[in-house]
Amino acid sequence: MATYAFGDIQGCLTPLQKLLDRIRFDPARDRLWFTGDLVNRGPRSLDVLRLLKSLDSHCVIVLGNHDLHLLAVHGSAVQPRKHDTLHAVLDAPDSETLLDWLRRRPLLYREGAYLLVHAGILPQWSVDHALALAGEVEHALRSDEYRTLLPFIYSNDETRWDDAMPSPARLGFVTNVLTRMRLCSSEGLLDFSFKGPPEEARAGLHPWFHLSPPRTETVVFGHWSALGIRVEARHIALDGGCVWGHSLACMRLEDRTLFTVACGA
Repeated sequence: MATYAFGDIQGCLTPLQKLLDRIRFDPARDRLWFTGDLVNRGPRSLDVLRLLKSLDSHCVIVLGNHDLHLLAVHGSAVQPRKHDTLHAVLDAPDSETLLDWLRRRPLLYREGAYLLVHAGILPQWSVDHALALAGEVEHALRSDEYRTLLPFIYSNDETRWDDAMPSPARLGFVTNVLTRMRLCSSEGLLDFSFKGPPEEARAGLHPWFHLSPPRTETVVFGHWSALGIRVEARHIALDGGCVWGHSLACMRLEDRTLFTVACGA
């Protein structure tokens, strides 16, 4: 059995299918991990969701910021953005079934020596604490009242962690760490606006993984296309910028073999 971890797909079905062919994916023996951002900006978000839902028992998927944006638009918590490509999902006859399935995905997943997350883990958090905080958001998303909680989950109101931060404000901060963080300060201050390469970060802000304490687990993440595919001892970045015409990547975790396919612009 092999486990393949994939970077951000963002509605790019054809590169995903090519990569599944390249690794000779066999659902009888293989498992697929996805770093989130299954949808948006690419042309075939609906088909990506349908494919991965059909493979549900063979997949581990964590939610990304674009997946949460889809849920927030569907739940009327926010308005669609100019460059969204979510209309096919929202108008599909199986939309409710797909989105109910999507909102039940985790934000952080641990198995063996690996952690799977979309953006990262705040350096101030232990792994156990991060999992517990992720569980608070997951519980909110899976509850019958999730639509009333979406405005708190999908919020930028808090930018610095405080252990005493009350709920529901903490739902938004935790969500932003796990699905949107790239840079932070040594005190846990987040910067939501930066999207460039790490070397262009302003003074006092650093890639979150450069501030992380030594951990047993290796963190597998996506989200940061300007960072690119990067493999370090305890951090594996897999966002190859497929939706921007670069590449879709996956890694076989058992031996860290990397597979990529080119994505058309």
